[in-house]
Amino acid sequence: MSDKIPVTVLTGYLGAGKTTLLNRILTEPHGMKFAVIVNEFGEVGIDNDLVVGADEEVFEMNNGCICCTVRGDLIRIIEGLMKRKGTFDAIIVETTGLADPAPVAQTFFVDEEVSALARLDAVVTVVDAKWLSDRLKDAPEAKNQIAFADVIILNKTDLVSESELATVEAQIRAINAYATLHRTTRSAVPLEAVLGRNAFDLDRILEIEPEFLEDIHHHHSDDIQSVAITVPNDLDPDTFMPWITEFTQKEGATILRCKGILSFKDEPKRFVFQGVHMLLDGDLQSDWKPGEKRQSKMVFIGRGLNRAAIEKAVEACRAA
Repeated sequence: MSDKIPVTVLTGYLGAGKTTLLNRILTEPHGMKFAVIVNEFGEVGIDNDLVVGADEEVFEMNNGCICCTVRGDLIRIIEGLMKRKGTFDAIIVETTGLADPAPVAQTFFVDEEVSALARLDAVVTVVDAKWLSDRLKDAPEAKNQIAFADVIILNKTDLVSESELATVEAQIRAINAYATLHRTTRSAVPLEAVLGRNAFDLDRILEIEPEFLEDIHHHHSDDIQSVAITVPNDLDPDTFMPWITEFTQKEGATILRCKGILSFKDEPKRFVFQGVHMLLDGDLQSDWKPGEKRQSKMVFIGRGLNRAAIEKAVEACRAA
């Protein structure tokens, strides 16, 4: 994974503060170089000189909201960037405020050349503390953006009271209980909070999501929920892999995100997987430590998920 270029997808509803965050990233004295892909330029312009040294490194996609059509443009741009690998440290994709982040995330699964050279580092969602409650009522995109997030930047916290902030956080956690959340004003957040997250690298999962291996009790949104499952012993890979593949193929439209750390029978390494809708990716990562309790943990975030059916299917995958 270390050989692949990390890609951060920056999303969030209109006016939440995405471009402010992007400009902060580009002006930090970090010494890094970025290639930036924007679906449309925000109200605050990007200083092209800060990006990889040349204007052509900022790619603008004006085809409207990122969708399957624009995904083709994204693949073409990233494949072109890969030919100049070594001239930048990471790629940032800023989506339009009305975009569903799914097609962007899917790009790193569906295109073989892209997935071989670049990896999805994290989906970072910026939300507006003052207006999120209203957007959750009238903008399904806002809810999807939260559900897909690995990191949530709760911005403009200076514009609401502490009680209002607590309400907004509860609404966010009802949709996504597992993302790392940061409260900010004017998108001021440490660079390491949004970049280099390795959100699907086992070595970082427990660091950035320590609650991943804990049971979380929470209320869920009316139509988006999280289903977390723990299996206290090994799974049979010959049973689990066909099931998860078939399950995501059949239920992909309702599954926004899924991920897990799995213990396979007779396998000394952990298996880590992630999925976006019906697209899956996974690999063996670090060894189980001597004396460490082997167990499997997985999370599914989606609409109308049948918890009982998922639990029953996973239970059937236990190793003998």
